[in-house]
Amino acid sequence: MSAGAVYAALFGSAFLAATIFPAQSEAVLAALLLDGTHPAAILIAVASLGNVLGAVVNWLLGRGIERFKDRPWFPAKGGALTRAQGWYQRYGKWSLLLSWAPFVGDPLTVVAGVMREPFLVFLALVTVAKVGRYLVLAAVVI
Repeated sequence: MSAGAVYAALFGSAFLAATIFPAQSEAVLAALLLDGTHPAAILIAVASLGNVLGAVVNWLLGRGIERFKDRPWFPAKGGALTRAQGWYQRYGKWSLLLSWAPFVGDPLTVVAGVMREPFLVFLALVTVAKVGRYLVLAAVVI
């Protein structure tokens, strides 16, 4: 597989993992790091870029999602969206440092959009969290 294809696959898996779709970019990154044929810094950068951009998609979805909350197909049933908003109001923007975490990270980035977190604040905190997670993974793997 060419280097471009490897980086594209890593980017895609990291992007998908940051959205509401279930995916594991950590396994892809770890396998590539263990393979050792591509520079670790580039792999970490590509995975980070994909993961952060996926989180930006979530933030954008959050910006417009409230208008659909009364629709039968809306994924957050009952008061789930209201509870998530209350949680975000309580812990604020700093909770975005958990955007790397399984199960809570992706919904957190959507709620940040719902709560109209300023984009640059969102981007900075999510980038720190996502890059930090991949750096720790790389340190453990190599």
